[in-house]
Amino acid sequence: MSHRISVRNAGVDDVEAIYTLLQPFVVKNIILARDRDNIFQHLQEFLVADYDGELCGVVAVHIYGENLAEVRSLVVSPTHQKHGIGRLLVEGCEQWLAALGVARVFALTYVTGFFERMGYAVVSRESLPHKVWTVCVHCTRFADCDEVAVEKRLSDAPIKPMRILPIIEINEA
Repeated sequence: MSHRISVRNAGVDDVEAIYTLLQPFVVKNIILARDRDNIFQHLQEFLVADYDGELCGVVAVHIYGENLAEVRSLVVSPTHQKHGIGRLLVEGCEQWLAALGVARVFALTYVTGFFERMGYAVVSRESLPHKVWTVCVHCTRFADCDEVAVEKRLSDAPIKPMRILPIIEINEA
C-alpha cells in the first residue's frame, strides 16, 4: 500500500492541528511551548507535513539575519515517525532558506544523530549569540540547558557578521 506524504506551507486552518501536535512534546520538555497566538503570529515560518491527508509533522524556521536561520519546533507525531517525515520537513526548510540566500542554518536539539545524518555538525551554543542572547536568555532552562547545537552550511556565500546598530542618544532640552 502506498502512502502520500507532502510538505507545504502552513495555513490558518492548520493552527489548531499544529498546536495539538506540539503539546505532547512541550509536556515532555522536548520543545518550548507555543500558544495558539504565537503560532498565528509566526505562521509564515511554519511548514507542515501531511501523511495521507492527516497533518502529522511540523517545523518552523526563524531567520536571524541574511546569513543565519534556525530550524525549530520540529515534531513528527509518534505514529508517523520512522517514515522520513522529519527529514522531509528539514529538507523543505533548507530549500526554502537556500532560495532566500541564507548561508547557514542551525538547530538546538536532543537528537543530534538525526541532524548529523543530514549533514549538520555539532557546534558550541556560544557560537550562536543571536539565539542565545535573544531567545535562550528568556528560557527557564537557560542556566541548565542540555540541548546540543548543530549547524549546516547551505551555501559557500561568505558569512557576514550581523550589523550592530550604534546606540542613538536623544537629549531632550
